[in-house]
Amino acid sequence: MTFSKDQIYASNIQNLKEFKFDESVANVFDDMINRSVPGYQMVTKMSGLVTSIFATEGSNLYDLGCSIGTSILEIQKQPLPRDCKIKAIDNSQAMLEKCQKAIANEKKLSAVEFECIDIEKVEIIDASIVLLNWTLQFIPTELREKIITNIFNGLLPGGVLLLSEKILIEDPILNRINIELHESFKKENGYSELEIARKRAALDSVLIPETLSTHRKRLLQSGFERCDIWFRYFNFASLIAIK
Repeated sequence: MTFSKDQIYASNIQNLKEFKFDESVANVFDDMINRSVPGYQMVTKMSGLVTSIFATEGSNLYDLGCSIGTSILEIQKQPLPRDCKIKAIDNSQAMLEKCQKAIANEKKLSAVEFECIDIEKVEIIDASIVLLNWTLQFIPTELREKIITNIFNGLLPGGVLLLSEKILIEDPILNRINIELHESFKKENGYSELEIARKRAALDSVLIPETLSTHRKRLLQSGFERCDIWFRYFNFASLIAIK
């Protein structure tokens, strides 16, 4: 499947709307996220590898906020135990349709169950793996504890949550440096200063990052036995939490 180049914020749009995962974003999402999120390809690829290590026979594998299905395609490249079921969850119908098409194009891959629903409403059952990559940051902060607790309760013993997020750094100087490095990364990938500024404004009230210590505290308070960072690139980090 081919995707168009992201030019959503290339012009000086009047009355800029807040960011939404609508059809216009879905159409350019592959280009957008690869040029905007440091380490995206590595994290999605390694999500597949980690899943192959921790998935157990007959369990459910959830991708909460599956977007266009990149992580699911990586999971399906791996040897999985028998009778695993992959659950693709997203609250954007436009994104879920792109995910369905991408997976349908891979004829040899196993079936995936799709559901368009807010992740705080998903019932997690008999899960050995839950992916929550760059999704929690878009959820209102007052709902995040409920979501993590729900994931923990639905994981089997020894089950794993992979959580990837844009983060705040507690030291304000280092936080500013990492923001500047991230913006330089986007410039290197062809975004103009105008595009970067306008997207930042559109995301301002939608994407709410938190510190690593906040994420760790929430994970441990929800019941996870251990958690740690497994990937870090500027102000983006991925954590692994084990039940």
